[in-house]
Amino acid sequence: MVDAVERLSLTLWRERELLDTLLYRLEVEQLVLASGRTAWLMRAAREVEATLQVLRETEVLRAVAADEAAAQVGCPDNPSLKALAEATHEPWRTILLDHREAFVSVTRQVTELADSNRDLITSGYRAARETLLSLDDSTHSYTPAGAAVAASGTARLVDRSI
Repeated sequence: MVDAVERLSLTLWRERELLDTLLYRLEVEQLVLASGRTAWLMRAAREVEATLQVLRETEVLRAVAADEAAAQVGCPDNPSLKALAEATHEPWRTILLDHREAFVSVTRQVTELADSNRDLITSGYRAARETLLSLDDSTHSYTPAGAAVAASGTARLVDRSI
């Protein structure tokens, strides 16, 4: 029979694997964004979202396993991983502290990569918007019915020698 702390450790390993997968998929998404080959962007984003969904489900399993482990070692419900580690004996104390350290590290990496990807997406959106605005066809807005409202005639210089 597997005890509660061992079950928690197994769940933590699964969660660490998922975080590594998330890190990989965010890196793939970043490479797609940086390359400008946006044909794969939706697929990369779907893979990130799918990994996040599985991670959310695993977090629920971890919370249940942590409460079971807490009951086994005499901690109150919903303990932090550090508090749980401090309440257990060796080798579990070291194993749980190693899990905690790994979570802190990979979470920081995921956050940095996600922020970087968000910046790339935002700058790509701005560049596309500016390009579209530079192709101004004198339509400046739309009526509530959807009809284009043209601006008053403005002078334009056109270099026909180009």
